[in-house]
Amino acid sequence: MKKPQQLLFLELNEVNFEALEGYIAQGELANFGRLLRDGYARTTSETDYEHLEPWIQWVTAHTGLSFAEHGIFRLGDVVQHDIPQIWERLEDQGLRVGAISPMNAKFRLRSPAFFIPDPWTKTGIHASGIDRRLYEAICEAVNENATGKSSKGSLVNLLIGALRNASPTHYTDYVALVADVRGKPWNKALFLDRLLSDMFVRLTKKHRPDFATLFLNAAAHIQHHYMYSSSVYAGDHSNPAWYVAPQQDPILDVYRMYDKIVGDVQRAFPDARLMLATGLHQIPYGKPAFYWRLRDHGAFLQKIGIVFDTVAPRMSRDFLVVCKDAEQARQAERRLLSAKDTTGVSLFEVDNRGHDLFVTMIYDRDIENDFAFAIGNERFEGLRDDVAFVAIKNGEHDGTGYFVDTGTSPAKDTFPLSQIPQRIENALVNQAA
Repeated sequence: MKKPQQLLFLELNEVNFEALEGYIAQGELANFGRLLRDGYARTTSETDYEHLEPWIQWVTAHTGLSFAEHGIFRLGDVVQHDIPQIWERLEDQGLRVGAISPMNAKFRLRSPAFFIPDPWTKTGIHASGIDRRLYEAICEAVNENATGKSSKGSLVNLLIGALRNASPTHYTDYVALVADVRGKPWNKALFLDRLLSDMFVRLTKKHRPDFATLFLNAAAHIQHHYMYSSSVYAGDHSNPAWYVAPQQDPILDVYRMYDKIVGDVQRAFPDARLMLATGLHQIPYGKPAFYWRLRDHGAFLQKIGIVFDTVAPRMSRDFLVVCKDAEQARQAERRLLSAKDTTGVSLFEVDNRGHDLFVTMIYDRDIENDFAFAIGNERFEGLRDDVAFVAIKNGEHDGTGYFVDTGTSPAKDTFPLSQIPQRIENALVNQAA
């Protein structure tokens, strides 16, 4: 088998191509402008809104299976399955592969070039000691984003890992992001994606895999929180000035960063074939809603009388409660579901999976200093001290995604997201046969 053309796959989670085109029309995003000039394909996914979650859709994009076929509903649950993913499928055919931060993906490879999982999925990692410690620091930073807490050791590992991976040509980007983080809190997400992209370029240059993927999540995070502030948003809502200054456009900031990253990858690997997919995209949410996250999940559960073994934060409002047995889980579930404000609005949503609970803090109203809630006849106060404000919801998921492939003539067709693995295999295996 002859050596195939290198294929690099950029997973730009939930980016809206219509918004990209709006900014391109304003004279922005030159690299995206060239990529999209002759059109792009659309992908389709699930029809039930509750299944339009990125941790469901990226499993589909990595396995070729719909939700009904793979059944993975929660972030991190992929570790309980042994479904062949695109990386193993290619490795089984003699190709070397790598991945940076693939969402809800399980490490099942024999000898990868590199594999660094997402910050929420507890799976294996294939990386050097410094990059492994950087990954651990990133996990802590992502999972404590709402509270802003990070240990000194984590900050040291983040600094050492950044010095190893950051491209010197991007030092000014990093400095500018850090310097302006108070006025632009979304710069934290931009810093992380800038660093992950530099790591991707460094490791891909070093190990020269036949196929490598890079997953970036800053745009999804920022769109959820700031879409009303975009200059290409045409709706009636707006964000309050205390939340984001009227002249700021966080969506343009992240799209500019992604435009740079696309250009960086194409310049670093001019002979590589590039695929780009979004999985889903986001559209404006119908009404503003508050997002809250528990500061100390374990302390809160103890405060409200819940017995458990361990608790682990997941993305944004979610957390996983592990109990010693099914009865303890049922008791914990009943108390969490019974937690309501004084008007009867629930605080939590619970998915009981037997011995553990996947919990989401669904309360979307303001939580003021004198906020009180009840569990049955028990009254609890001080919730405002137990939670951190995350954001005001601006964007929601839409099942249409987008796809670009520089190795084919621009296609304006529509196809199921589940076809992506086969397209990748066709590009690599067929041309090398």
